[in-house]
Amino acid sequence: MFIATLITNPAKPALDRVTVESLRDAWGGGDAIWLDTGIAAEFALADVPANRWDVWASLQGIGVDLVVQNAQGRRKKLLLADMDSTMIQQECIDELADAAGVGPHVAGITARAMNGELDFEEALRERVGLLAGLPESVIAEVIRDRITLMPGGPALLATMKANGAYAALVSGGFTAFTGVIADRLGFDENRANTLLAEGGTLTGKVGMPILGKAAKLTALQEISARLGITPDDAMAVGDGANDLAMLKHAGAGVALHAKPVVAAECDMRINHGDLTALLYIQGYGRGDFVE
Repeated sequence: MFIATLITNPAKPALDRVTVESLRDAWGGGDAIWLDTGIAAEFALADVPANRWDVWASLQGIGVDLVVQNAQGRRKKLLLADMDSTMIQQECIDELADAAGVGPHVAGITARAMNGELDFEEALRERVGLLAGLPESVIAEVIRDRITLMPGGPALLATMKANGAYAALVSGGFTAFTGVIADRLGFDENRANTLLAEGGTLTGKVGMPILGKAAKLTALQEISARLGITPDDAMAVGDGANDLAMLKHAGAGVALHAKPVVAAECDMRINHGDLTALLYIQGYGRGDFVE
């Protein structure tokens, strides 16, 4: 048995009964269940339709995401999340670089690295090098003035944790940021890179070893083993090329507003919804959300 879930942006609801029931009828699905009126609905299927991706593409044009998955085991026991442009709306290194006066240059490197055009570790060292001499105190200022949470994040964390899930924030960014964001959202642990400083000033170097795409996969495997579950019991979410290994090995790997090279390799692609989409994918309705 499979489940088809249709999801739109809660801030701009674009899902109507005709769209849901027309697709259900075309695919011979079961009764349509509204998880959130105007925002998310689902129905059961006997098999994955052959025209799945053609339908997905057509729904993108009206602002609706479509996920088709196995119905068994879709409620996950572990959430593994990227931070930059996933749990927060910014790239923390780009914000630091802007404060250092090298914002556009660093942002260009970040974009290419996240799209898989550059080696992640080399690109990180190059960008951090441009931060040399920046006062360490700027980090707190950036967090206070420039960093905003991705919509839906608090509900995602609170709801999954209330239902017994463990949550880990695993970032190619920096511990100075992940520690704050993890505490704010309620993650159980966080892993990231360390910005090195001396005398209150950033040295332009990053602590070794660098946490890159291999480390994110390792985190999935290590945390799953520690919890006595398997990667199939995990939901991972991210947007960049360094997230791909983690996304492809988790039971549910969600490419959230992801770079094209990332989305192309993931079956779960959320381009319109916010982080609450990860709850709808698991079958949670709006009434189940913990705010």
